[in-house]
Amino acid sequence: MMPFMSTDNQITCVIPALNAEATLPVTLASLRGIPVVVADGGSVDRTKAVVLDAGQKFETAAKGRGQQLGAGAKVALVDGAQWLLFLHADTVLEEGWQSEVEAFISDPAQANKAAVFTFKVDDDGAAARRLESLVAWRTRILALPYGDQGLLISARLYESLGGYRPLELMEDVDLVRRIGGNRLHVFKATALTSANKFKQAGYLRRSLRNLSCLGLFFLGLPVRWIARIYG
Repeated sequence: MMPFMSTDNQITCVIPALNAEATLPVTLASLRGIPVVVADGGSVDRTKAVVLDAGQKFETAAKGRGQQLGAGAKVALVDGAQWLLFLHADTVLEEGWQSEVEAFISDPAQANKAAVFTFKVDDDGAAARRLESLVAWRTRILALPYGDQGLLISARLYESLGGYRPLELMEDVDLVRRIGGNRLHVFKATALTSANKFKQAGYLRRSLRNLSCLGLFFLGLPVRWIARIYG
């Protein structure tokens, strides 16, 4: 894989992690060429060693994806990041993402916009293809991508929106709603996500649970209650 060709716009990737030693090595390898801050929520495996061995920053944060993302972003901003790339620890950016990102951040007109990647699951089954189609529809029609599609956003826009809120769940939906669909671009490059969580819970069951939680969030149910349903 070719390293990312740096520009005058410094990108830092922020990854929330919890016991992610199995998936992080490949994720970090796909990000070669840009600095990474891994915000850890209390891992008891070799997550820290994996991060440090890769020459990246390891930051301890309060457990909870919203809090971890916020903590990692603070570190990146202090280090001077002009663009923030948020990515899950079990997601890999596939070939071609560098050129699309390079073109996006090099265009001054995009400074007040954000971008996500096309969702893809590392599973050859029909259920995975149906899920990808559903996510593509939700992203295109409802402008509601989830965190496993990554998020690229300028530091200026991120800070003006108040960043990630310390939510146990739905932190990704909360932020993209504040960004707004008219400021959201979808890259053709794919974010390849592990199918393990879908296989363990069942594609249909997990999808229905996610949609139920999304509906409850829109109805204003406290996130701590939704988190109990999500499990």
